[in-house]
Amino acid sequence: MTQWLFRSELILGSEKLKKLKDARVLIVGLGGVGACAAEMICRAGVGFITIADGDIIHPTNRNRQLHALKSTERMSKVKVMGKRLKDINPALHLTVIEENIRDERMIEVLGTPFDYIIDAIDTLSPKVFLLYHSVMKGIPVVSSMGAGGKFDPTRIVVADISVTTACSLARMLRKRLHRLGIREGVTAVYSPEVIDKSKVIASTGERNKASIVGTISYMPPAFGIACASVVIRDLAGIVR
Repeated sequence: MTQWLFRSELILGSEKLKKLKDARVLIVGLGGVGACAAEMICRAGVGFITIADGDIIHPTNRNRQLHALKSTERMSKVKVMGKRLKDINPALHLTVIEENIRDERMIEVLGTPFDYIIDAIDTLSPKVFLLYHSVMKGIPVVSSMGAGGKFDPTRIVVADISVTTACSLARMLRKRLHRLGIREGVTAVYSPEVIDKSKVIASTGERNKASIVGTISYMPPAFGIACASVVIRDLAGIVR
């Protein structure tokens, strides 16, 4: 065990820590949720990580995204995050996919054997596609629902998507997945907190987004931490 993982081994034990070291995790979407989830996965000692996102860091990302700094504006999200992850764990086996994976490319990426997938995509169609193929391939997946418009991190819930309530993104996903024959098998991280619709505006400059929701600094990271906790506990065999 390396010195930096001393406290992890203290809480997990060497056997569980080795399970994490040998695990392969895919994180798709490196925004406020995904970037934080990726870092928590890395800091827990997961040895093989693949991160995928085709976007660059925008000035408006600075209020909530881990890798978003004045100095990193207009840089590739995955490249900035990849450098950060390798700085945390130089021994990490890291794969960087600098693209918004979808359609046949997503099937190709999922051909790699993963032990867990974190879905932090914020666009509906590729999100549905990733969840569908993850379930069909039998790969455990945890999916983040919308963190925008929410304020209270204590209301975040982890549950199967079939029992999610009061979340418009979860509702749309359930409907799409039902059409594809999937009603359960996706772990969702969501909040039933009601969104003030006055905090939502129509999108005019955001690619692949019909609307923009006001978002407070700590909620996307809180969702990301919840997603990471699901993966870490499941991989290590900790009952949740």
